[in-house]
Amino acid sequence: MTAFKNGIGASADQKTRFFLIIMRLNPKFLLSLCVAVTLITFALWAYCGLYLWLTFSTSPHSKELLPSTGDLFEQTEEIDCIINQEYAIGCRKEGDEVYLPFSFLQKYFDVYGSLNVVDGSRRFDWTHSYGKVNYPKGGYDPRGIFMYFENYNVEMRDRVKCISALEGVPISTQWESQGYCYATQIAQFGLSHYSKNLTEPEPRRKVVEDGDREMAAWIIPKSSSLNRTLDPIVARAGGRSTGANMVLTFSTGKSFDTALVLPMDHVLDLVLSVDVLLKPNSTLCVTLQNRETQKMYHVYYILADLLIGVQDENIYYGIGLNSTGVWKRLTRDLFVDLQKGLPQYVITDKRRKMRRTELKVVEVSLLGNGSIDNLTLSTSEHIAHFYDAAEWLIRHQDPSSGGWPIPVRRKLGSGFGELARGWYSAMAQGHAISLLARAYYHSRGDQRYLRAALDGLKLFRIPSYQGGVLATFLGKYAWYEEYPTTPHSFVLNGFIYSLLGLYDLNSTAPANQSNEAAMLFEQGMTSLKKMLLLYDTGSGTSYDLRHFTLGIAPNLARWDYHATHVNQLLLLATIDPDPLIIQTAERWKNYMIGKRAQHN
Repeated sequence: MTAFKNGIGASADQKTRFFLIIMRLNPKFLLSLCVAVTLITFALWAYCGLYLWLTFSTSPHSKELLPSTGDLFEQTEEIDCIINQEYAIGCRKEGDEVYLPFSFLQKYFDVYGSLNVVDGSRRFDWTHSYGKVNYPKGGYDPRGIFMYFENYNVEMRDRVKCISALEGVPISTQWESQGYCYATQIAQFGLSHYSKNLTEPEPRRKVVEDGDREMAAWIIPKSSSLNRTLDPIVARAGGRSTGANMVLTFSTGKSFDTALVLPMDHVLDLVLSVDVLLKPNSTLCVTLQNRETQKMYHVYYILADLLIGVQDENIYYGIGLNSTGVWKRLTRDLFVDLQKGLPQYVITDKRRKMRRTELKVVEVSLLGNGSIDNLTLSTSEHIAHFYDAAEWLIRHQDPSSGGWPIPVRRKLGSGFGELARGWYSAMAQGHAISLLARAYYHSRGDQRYLRAALDGLKLFRIPSYQGGVLATFLGKYAWYEEYPTTPHSFVLNGFIYSLLGLYDLNSTAPANQSNEAAMLFEQGMTSLKKMLLLYDTGSGTSYDLRHFTLGIAPNLARWDYHATHVNQLLLLATIDPDPLIIQTAERWKNYMIGKRAQHN
């Protein structure tokens, strides 16, 4: 055994068997052997391959087929790029090419780009502008869609504080943070909903409670009462005449545990419509739940002169003290009402806006004393929002001037005088007239809307230095000022919007009442054609003509304003066949993809 153990005197057969036993019992040895063989094979292959490559590269024809060894192994080099002999930035050199960081190019050339993954491959998308051109789908119809406003969502703009529950229109914070009613924005709100009504499917509606045919299963605490009674009042808010009909009347205590509660599980249809009559200290509350986080939010509509108030998950909208004891029609987009309250109490670095599909209505509750009727949930109520804007314009038009005053101060820029509170804007007048002309048509001839639109023409005849919106360029060409500044500013997009208002009224009003709108429109179009090319910079457009009136550098239009100029001209080209309009529009469109006027 000793001889065998030390391998002394063992036969060849014994040695072979011993080797095989060791191999079988030691898998680590096998693995090590395989790795060794692989490394040796790779080394031989690399050596032979390099030898063959070097041999091939010295042949007379090798340079035609392969790059030189210098190019093959060339290193990327970090270098300084000196910008206009003023400052340096870090760049990269590869061969004869020099690469600058896109973060520098983006600011220097005002261009845009992003890394994206498309079909599994990464790519960099470079764009010269962020504006969007909207080609008209046909000739402009003054009774139809307003420009491309069906794409607008005015109420979700950051500069909209909320939608007033008292007036049903957006409250702007564009120039004053506390919020105010801005006629331009209110008209855009109405025009966008009018346009959406023409482009979207019919809304889906669910009548929840009407006191008669649809009677919901409310939870009624012992100390509270609910009755469905005949309401003798004929007139309802908004001028609707309903006649006597059944309504739900409620009475509860002051604490929330006495409230009437209607449990629900309603998704997607987040527009609430209801006729409501509330008595002092009464409240209508809608409870919403985030379907993903399960978090609850409560939106209250109360008798108060309050725009919006927020306390934790409770959001309050005032329907006005003057609404006490009278019927009021509420049309509320619950998603918007909740979203406008969220930023005030969601404290986070990344404020992700909630999606409409995340929410559901889980409860409607009534507290205090009052009545409701026609409680409905729907996907949209565009025409109701449109008429809310039209009625606001009727109520707030100045009877003497026919205008809608802007209740905030405005300073357009250095060198211009300040516009005092109560100034008028041709753009606001034009938008309002466009909306009122459509309200006159849609209502089948409601004279209130026509009279307000016709009265809105007065300011177009009054010089801006006398409080109107009329300016004159070089003492010859009439211009309707979006901002009636001193000296004149000649803002282009606001002027064209005013022309559209004049055209809409001329096309909609009866023939014997449209003459003045027609004259003002033709006068404005003449000025536009004579002055249009003054806004052309060869690579974009100017927002206004302050470089002419103030003798300073041009106020270059941002790409979104430049795109608006293009879209407005494309629309005007369907009204006026003058080649100047369409040719200018196409040239300005090409500026958005980097094409420029030729050098000398």
